[in-house]
Amino acid sequence: MNSQLLISASLLLPILGILFISLARKNANLREISTLIVSMALIYVVYSLLPDVLNGIYPELYLFDVTSNLVIHFQVEPLGMVFACVASFLWLINSIYSIGYMRANKYKNQTRFYIYFALAIASTIGIAFSANLFTLFIFYEFLTLSTYPLVTHKETEEVKRSGRVYLGILLATSICLFLPAIIWTYQLTGSIHFTPGGVFDKYEDPVIILCLLLIFVYGIGKAALMPVHRWLPSAMVAPTPVSALLHAVAVVKAGVFSVVKIIIYIFSPSLLSNTIDVNVLLYLSGATILVASIIALRSDNLKRRLAYSTISQLSYVILATALLVPISIMGAVLHIVAHAFGKITLFFAAGAIYTTTKKTKVSQLNGIGKSMPWTMLAFAIGSLSMIGIPPTAGFLSKWFILQGALDIEAWFAVSIIVISTLLNAAYFLPIVYVAFFRNSEIQGDRVYHEAPFPIVFTVFSTACITIILFFFPDIPLQLAKSLIGENI
Repeated sequence: MNSQLLISASLLLPILGILFISLARKNANLREISTLIVSMALIYVVYSLLPDVLNGIYPELYLFDVTSNLVIHFQVEPLGMVFACVASFLWLINSIYSIGYMRANKYKNQTRFYIYFALAIASTIGIAFSANLFTLFIFYEFLTLSTYPLVTHKETEEVKRSGRVYLGILLATSICLFLPAIIWTYQLTGSIHFTPGGVFDKYEDPVIILCLLLIFVYGIGKAALMPVHRWLPSAMVAPTPVSALLHAVAVVKAGVFSVVKIIIYIFSPSLLSNTIDVNVLLYLSGATILVASIIALRSDNLKRRLAYSTISQLSYVILATALLVPISIMGAVLHIVAHAFGKITLFFAAGAIYTTTKKTKVSQLNGIGKSMPWTMLAFAIGSLSMIGIPPTAGFLSKWFILQGALDIEAWFAVSIIVISTLLNAAYFLPIVYVAFFRNSEIQGDRVYHEAPFPIVFTVFSTACITIILFFFPDIPLQLAKSLIGENI
């Protein structure tokens, strides 16, 4: 299969999955088998593109022209390859988890759930392979709209209110900021194509460049940079597989991915380092890291704590990119991967705890590790990755980011990394401690056990991959090196 067919297949397979899921809606087993088969096929197709990209060949697909200047165009470059590999692989893992979770918790409208999940993955692959800002914006909006029914799946009044916050903030930022930034970029440069070295080679007004950069960063509300972060905690009313989708697979990853791609391929690190003082972006991301960490530390609700942890962790990616040095940008790419597997492990564990015990608060977890040892061991591994302790992937990405900050003596960034790491330890390690070393406060004779097998299998699998990536980070590292090699 040639590269153009592979790109087409990667976009169409989730849509084909929607058809199969719809046809099998009256047979739960067939519906779920269809989901798994299509997700495995997507992995095969996406990973079939990997050898070309590793060899410096970046396949393209022109779909159609909307106008002479607006083209739906895809290109598989190193950064998009990283994102697509993570998203496609975790769709399969999340689908296995969802089968156990949705059945165990007796959710209604499961066919609708799997349909919108597939649509969200299709949107994510479109974002990953976008070759210009117009294509990126179209699929960015599709992702917002396709995840809204997932966030509001329970359909209670509280959930609907939270869903309106989710949809309102993401649509408002994209339409009022992201879209105008795209138009302004085209007016200034005549191009919105993602180009190695950027598109601003002939336009270097520092005030305009800085303003446009900030409009892009805040227009991409999915990056959850404060103060446009409220949509993410609001979305925690969603079922846990959706929370995993939002935090690890698609939505916030699409946000920081878009920010990194725009900095590298629209502005270029060399332009920004020579034209403007990007300390303002360092300060904004650093403030988000610290404030979100403090809120997480004070949150007793487990999913809320994990949500604010995500806001903090993803701002590491923006901070690392804003340092504009090769090794820190490599760290940003690695952190997208490390956070994906570490955070999905934590959300899977939180869902496992809820499925078995219906507990949602950190203060209720005393002794839970004695009755759910595999789940809490996985939670401990995910926590270590978020803190940045070896042997987990989170250590590698933070080490690269810290090394980049030290190389250019960016002491503000160094301080943020050190302080936030201590805060991460302060809000994750006590959970692990009380789970294994405190006595349970369960009343009566009720004894809890592990969640259903699909849940335990997936939560422990992603925890193991978090460790494996520490020892074998070769593929994401090679893609990261290719990315910076052609742009710095």
